[in-house]
Parts: sequence; structure tokens; C-alpha cells
Amino acid sequence: MDSSSRNSFGKDVLRLVFGTAGAQALTALAAPLLTRLYTPENFGLLAVYASMAALVGVVASLRYELVIPLPEDGEEAAHVVAVCLVLVGIVTILSSVIAIFFGGYVCSLLGAPTLAGYLWLLPIGVLFTGIYTALNYWNIRTKSFGVIAKTRWKQALSSIVIQLGGFKLGAVTLLFGQVAGQSAGALSLLRPAASHPAFRKLSLGSMWGVAHRYRKFPLFSTGEGLANTASLQLPPLMFATFFGADWVGIYALTVRILQLPMSLVGNSIGQVFLSRAPDARRKGMLDSLVLGLHTKLARFGLPPTLILILGGPDLFAFAFGEQWRLAGLCARWLAPWLYLVFVASPLSTLFSVVERQGQGLAFQVLLLAIRCGAIALGASSGDFLIALKLFGVASALCWGGFLVWLGRIVGIPALSMLRPTASALLISVACVFPLILVRLLGWASQVQVLIACAASALITLSYYYRIFLATRKP
Repeated sequence: MDSSSRNSFGKDVLRLVFGTAGAQALTALAAPLLTRLYTPENFGLLAVYASMAALVGVVASLRYELVIPLPEDGEEAAHVVAVCLVLVGIVTILSSVIAIFFGGYVCSLLGAPTLAGYLWLLPIGVLFTGIYTALNYWNIRTKSFGVIAKTRWKQALSSIVIQLGGFKLGAVTLLFGQVAGQSAGALSLLRPAASHPAFRKLSLGSMWGVAHRYRKFPLFSTGEGLANTASLQLPPLMFATFFGADWVGIYALTVRILQLPMSLVGNSIGQVFLSRAPDARRKGMLDSLVLGLHTKLARFGLPPTLILILGGPDLFAFAFGEQWRLAGLCARWLAPWLYLVFVASPLSTLFSVVERQGQGLAFQVLLLAIRCGAIALGASSGDFLIALKLFGVASALCWGGFLVWLGRIVGIPALSMLRPTASALLISVACVFPLILVRLLGWASQVQVLIACAASALITLSYYYRIFLATRKP
């Protein structure tokens, strides 16, 4: 990749990251308030609803949305968008039928019978999520990253205002806030996309043609996407079934907080990567694009991972209240897995770019089986923490293997894919040295740990600033 391409890539990432940063900052600032207004059980009900909506939503357009950035012709891509929206409408109707006739049984099975009265929100969430996903990929195609960033502001603000303002109503307000955020994002993308010239020549014949041309995506990527989403969303459902809503609320908050950096940086980079990867493949430069991106992600992701491993319980107790200290202990065990997701997930669209969806499906099915097996094995002990530790270790091993697999697809040796993490680890140890020193000296008071965390965070921020300046250089 030449210097101008690298610069352009970096600027697109920064535009999307900094545009999204405000929305993520709102979410982060609201979290300590929400955890003091809602109980772990309330968050558990939200997690069960969100998992159900995600499992349905991921197949709403049969993964045709992944096609949208690929065609060279804009009108062909517009027909793919139209196919996605029709499929979303069909799945919304089907999910309405399931919610009406089977909702009570499903919620009781998952240990959340209270949710049954509000399951009519499920098809609404599926509809707006499906619309947003399709139009988001259209904006990725057109490189309208500023538009995407604005929608995230609207999503975060709509959700937070409702959840803070209606806390006296209990868990149902968390659900309403979730749906409000989804609808705000979809509606803000719908109008500008509909006015694009490429959508003025839609025809049923052409829609059928592109649906047939890219039939591998529903055949393979739907299964891959469903397995991938299931590996993320089945754990809270399984934790709810085995241990109850309180425990799943603790798990859900942990993952929600740990995924903030991934949502801010990892997803933004992944979307820019998807907009560039098809062209890089045509030019024979896909391997350098993948390796360069992976190196940047490793350098960014490891320092906060070490901070969470060393200071997680005290950080969570300080930020969210003492009742959430256990969530910090969970963060300690889940941080390595989520670091590996952070560095590998933005590259996962590689399977679609090189049209090897079958391999992506195979990995996701394997990941799902191992993760569910780890939870079931841990649940047999009757101890939530044992189940969570097994789940975290199994997930980390799977995603480490996935990273090596991605490199192999584009011809990068395994050692070359692992080397960036090894080199980033040395830098990260220097960044979090104050926290390491506190632990080595046996200083265990919360104040001492928090001061060390703050010092480590300042060093890490200075390191990030150096990375930012390097990205800005011509």
C-alpha cells in the first residue's frame, strides 16, 4: 500500500473514530448513572432481549448487506440494498408471529418471564436494525463515514435520554431506550439514501438478478453470521438459564463496557477496511493491508487490556458502585478474549472479500460449539465464576487461532501474525508499569490501585497521541 493510500485510510479511520467518539463518550458517561438507577436483574432482562433481537436481526437480510460494498457499478449495489430491505420486511413479519404466539414460552424457558409482556418490541427492533445495517453498508460503499458517525450520535443520545428519564419504570425503560436508539439510527440514514440517483432505476428483474449472482452470501454467510452472533448472544441466554437474571446482568455490563473501545475503534477500522479491501485485492496488495492494520490494532488494544486484568475489580467498584465489583472480576477473565476480538474482528470481512464464506462459516460454528460447551461444563459445577472463566479462556484460544487463520488466507505466516501482539506487549508493559509495580509491592487498597490505574492511563494516552501524530504525517 503506497503512502497516499495509507494516508487516506488513516484519515477515513480518524474521521469515523472521532465522529463516533462523542457517542461512545455519552454511553460511557451514562453507564455509572445507569448502574446506580437499575439493578443487575434489570440489566439481565435487557441482555436477554438484546440477545434475542441480535439473533433474529443478523439473518434479517440473509447477509446480502455484505455484498453492497463489492460491485463496481453503483446501480447494482443499489439493487442489493433493495433486496436487503425486502428481506428485512419479511423477517419482521415472521418475528411478529413468533413474539405473539410463542413469546411467553420462550421467555419462561430463558428465566425471564417478565419480558413476555414487552416482547412486541422485538419485531420493531428487528425492523430498524435491519434497515440501519443495510444502509450503513451503503454508506461504507460511498465512503460517507461522517454520515455514519452522526447516526451513532443520534442512537446513543436517544437511548440514554429515555433510559435516564424513565428509570422509575424499571427494566422496561432500558428496553424502550434500546429500541429508540435503533430507530433513530435507521431513520437518519433512510432519507439521504433514498434520494441517491442509483435508487431511481430499481426493477424487480434486476433485484432478482443480483440476488442470484450473490447467492453464496445467504448460503454461507448467513450461517456464518448467525453462528458468529450466536457465539456472542447465546452466552447471556445460557447464563440466564443456568444462573438467573442477576448473574447475566453482571456479565452483560462487563461485556458492554469492555466492548466500548471495540465499538469506537475496531468497528470503525473494520468498516474502512471493508471499503478498501476489494480494491487492494484487485491490486495484489491485500496481504500488506491486513498485516499493517493488524499491527495498528495490536498496539492500540493491549495497554487497556493489561489495565483491566490488573485493576478491573477496583475500577468497576469505583465507576459503577460497589455492587458491581464482581463485574470487574469478570472483566479480568474476559479481557484477553475481547482483546483478540478487537484485533481480529475488523478483519473478519476478509472471508467475504475473497469469497471464501464456507471457511468463515466453519470457524464460527466451531467457535459457537466450544464456547457453549465451556459454559455448559462450568454450569455443571453450579458456580458462575467457574463457568465464566472457562468461557473466557476458551473464547481467547479460539480467537487467537482465528487470527492466524486470517493471515493464512492472504499468505501471511503464523509468526508474522502473532509478532505484532508480542511487540505490543513490551510497549504495553511500559505503559502500565505503575500498576504492575503496585501489584508487585502488594499494595492492595482501592485508592492505591486507582492512583496506579490513573498513572498508567496517562502514559497510555501519551502513547496513543504519538500513534495519532504518526498517522497524521504526510
